[in-house]
Amino acid sequence: MNCFLSGACAWINNAFVKADITVSDGKIAAVGKKNINGFHKIDCTGLYAFPGLIDVHVHLREPGFEYKETIETGTLAAAKGGFTAICAMPNLNPVPDSEEHIKRELDAISKTAKIGVFPYAAITVGENGEKLTDISALSKKAVAFSDDGHGVQSESVMLSAMALAKKYDKIIAAHCEDNTLLNGGYIHMGEYARQHNHKGICSESEWRPIKRDLELAEKTGCKYHVCHISAKESVELIRNAKKQGIDVTCETGPHYLAFSDMDLKEDGRFKMNPPIRAREDRQALIEGIKDGTIDMISTDHAPHSEEEKSRGLSGSLMGVVGIETAFSAAYTYLVKTGIISLEKLIALMHDNPMRRFGIGNNISVGNEANITLFDLEKKYTVNPKSFVSKGKSTPFDGMELFAECKMTMYKGETVWE
Repeated sequence: MNCFLSGACAWINNAFVKADITVSDGKIAAVGKKNINGFHKIDCTGLYAFPGLIDVHVHLREPGFEYKETIETGTLAAAKGGFTAICAMPNLNPVPDSEEHIKRELDAISKTAKIGVFPYAAITVGENGEKLTDISALSKKAVAFSDDGHGVQSESVMLSAMALAKKYDKIIAAHCEDNTLLNGGYIHMGEYARQHNHKGICSESEWRPIKRDLELAEKTGCKYHVCHISAKESVELIRNAKKQGIDVTCETGPHYLAFSDMDLKEDGRFKMNPPIRAREDRQALIEGIKDGTIDMISTDHAPHSEEEKSRGLSGSLMGVVGIETAFSAAYTYLVKTGIISLEKLIALMHDNPMRRFGIGNNISVGNEANITLFDLEKKYTVNPKSFVSKGKSTPFDGMELFAECKMTMYKGETVWE
């Protein structure tokens, strides 16, 4: 589509400026007052134009679990949330642990994805934590390596993986979970669990593997990324590691920044892994966001069927959806409250993941026209029935959020409006 976006406040060269953006043949042809006769004008007065947001932690469920989500529904949901680039996690069937398996996923992406999808390859065959995948061969096709959903329990296996990832200049993105410390827990081992007689997951099950991996990352020089941190100890470990010069980045999710365990309800929409933790953990995450310890906000968008999420806290499967509400939730809880600036939020949801994972692009002449438009003052009530995603389970159900996505453009084509 050849068009120009007129009158938006656009994020350009690390600043917000009023500018028209001309799009021609899928690319940004001009930034500034340079309207071309015959081009379709889109009035963006009062809206903000951001580079398409980037989420490095999304479960698309295809191949293998299409009843939960498909590449088509998941990427359309992402576009509705303002995203134009996402990294797809590898807990699929078949697991992308070989060239043949990742090709199957890439073929499906090429057919039905509405935005850019960059798949992870598994660290170990079948994500079983034992035998390394062919990191050399897979590094040509995968954005990074992860056994997400499973912690790599073996120190020697993780050391070997990191050494190879360093050799091929790839990121190891770790789901950090020590299985010996889980003891059947399914929510945070805190006050809510005690009051309601639930089995708890201790924070040590998260921070102890992070501690181990940081030592291995220092030893190997590998690019190390920690998925979905939730505990105050995790923040402190990563903060100190960065001071020591270890090549580490990390992410947390909107739900960990908005809720603490005393906000839980007896409902599967509050069950995810890692769990929503205590108030002091939430505060530590916010401090980590403010001081740069936490690099990114990612959703860990994890759709399940309605039946799988209908069994309460104890029986429901782990995982909630979030890609359609992520920016709104972060804007509402972090920017509207004065905790961080809008500029900082764009860094967390675009600039930092772009730099670290090498995907997405800025709004500048010659780049692909990957742009999203938001009305930051539009307030809406979260209604999962209106979600594009097949997954409907969200802790934000029924809550009022600010910032609604009005349009998302990928390679110059409108993919959400």
